[in-house]
Amino acid sequence: MTTVIRSFGPITSGTTVTRPILIVAALMLASFVVGFDTRVLVVGLPDLRAAYSLSVDEASWLSTIANAPQILIASGVAWLATVFGVRRIMIPTALVYSVVSLEIPLVNDGPLLFALHAIRGLLLGVFIPATIMVIFRNLDKKYWLIGIAIYSLRVPLSQNLGFVLVGFYGDYLGWQWMYWQDVIVAPLIALLLCIAAPKEQINVNLLENADWGGMMLLGSSMTMLYVALDQGNRLDWLQSGTIIALLAGSFILAIGFLINESLVTHPWAHFSVIMTRNIGLGYAIIICYALSSAGASIAIPGFLQNVVGLRPISIAGLYLTGAVIPVFLFITLAGLLLRRFDARLCIVLGLGLMALGSQFGSQLTISWAPWNFFPTVILHTAGQSFAFFATIVYLIGNSDPSRSTAVSAYIQVVRLGSVEIATSILATLQRHREQYHSDILNSPISATSQQLHVLLGKLQHVFGAGTRAHLESLSVVATQIRSQATVLAYSDLFVLSFWAAIAGLAIAAVMVSMPYGPLHPDFKPPPPEAPKS
Repeated sequence: MTTVIRSFGPITSGTTVTRPILIVAALMLASFVVGFDTRVLVVGLPDLRAAYSLSVDEASWLSTIANAPQILIASGVAWLATVFGVRRIMIPTALVYSVVSLEIPLVNDGPLLFALHAIRGLLLGVFIPATIMVIFRNLDKKYWLIGIAIYSLRVPLSQNLGFVLVGFYGDYLGWQWMYWQDVIVAPLIALLLCIAAPKEQINVNLLENADWGGMMLLGSSMTMLYVALDQGNRLDWLQSGTIIALLAGSFILAIGFLINESLVTHPWAHFSVIMTRNIGLGYAIIICYALSSAGASIAIPGFLQNVVGLRPISIAGLYLTGAVIPVFLFITLAGLLLRRFDARLCIVLGLGLMALGSQFGSQLTISWAPWNFFPTVILHTAGQSFAFFATIVYLIGNSDPSRSTAVSAYIQVVRLGSVEIATSILATLQRHREQYHSDILNSPISATSQQLHVLLGKLQHVFGAGTRAHLESLSVVATQIRSQATVLAYSDLFVLSFWAAIAGLAIAAVMVSMPYGPLHPDFKPPPPEAPKS
């Protein structure tokens, strides 16, 4: 009787490139494209609504359709890069992405607009997972930390630079440049990879034993979950049959994925790669980080746009000086610390800075202007740079680099999933807390309220007397109450952001040091072998 030997995921081995600087430049551009385009679509959605005459519901689904395909493909890209090589995956993707980005602003047909955004999202999902694979397959170990730094840099940079770009495009160049910027950048990525990426043979053995079922099950499960989370707040969660069906379908497919990986002979991403204490705690840190980060990323622009009434261009100066410029210094400093100290120190330092920034933000009042948020923005930028960079290093340092295909698949799921979970939770919390504060502020107001009549009497000097003036005065009072309720709700988001960072610190306290390896601060590369005579 012959025993079938099971593998636990493809083994990653690659060719060290001869032009690492060009590869690093390609990684930087690819990482930035993903971050910029995802953030720019969120910030620029009001301009897109006006340009395409979209309703609120249509604009909401456009955002979902533009982002959901990322998670459908992202978990499988690492496997595709292992089988076909980075050149065959990323170069055609970058070129097609450029063409699609060129066409979208020229489209007037509604269904075609949604279809092009779905294709664009699918292509966008290739860049980041392929970036991770390039780091491990094609860079020497001494460049790994630099590659991970670039991967980590895109998170705080794109989150804040998105406002600068949208403001500049919207007020000076035109909203079309939210897409046309990629017509320039994407071909440049392809050119750099064409010059520097090594030519690799197709891994026929992996292709013949492909776990297509596992890849489709995980990708479909996470995509359904993403759509449910993205639309949950708008459709009121379990009050919607659509949301219930999406959540149930996602759960069933996820169970099917776990069963599939346990039974097939050659699993694509066996869950044994994450069944360790350190990796599990690292993923928990990412979830806490996402919650804390999302609090500031929602509350600050939400307050300045919805309460103060500012356009993105008016907020650009805050993000440019408080985040975009300093982030390069923070990432460099984090890299230097990771060279000398355990990654847990950077995680604790980063989460502590985020907690402090959220504490400043929780003091929000209706009189705040953009520059009142400067301490919060710069502390969050520093915290994100330290915490996310160090957490990725910690996760990879606790993983077997030869199994980076499976590890990369799970990193993409956690990365995209945690951000969407955090955004959905905070959006729902903001809606409920705004309603709660509105009820509290309205409760003492009645037709016989003395304070109300005093205020209405003061407003008569502005609007005059008469029924119409009285109604306008009441409208002003109602608007002020609603604005104050919104301010208090945004303040609550900062409070949740603070406690998420504190929870991350509690998790970090029980983490143990990562094993000795290429990313360990004490790692010494072996001396080069002497040439044989």
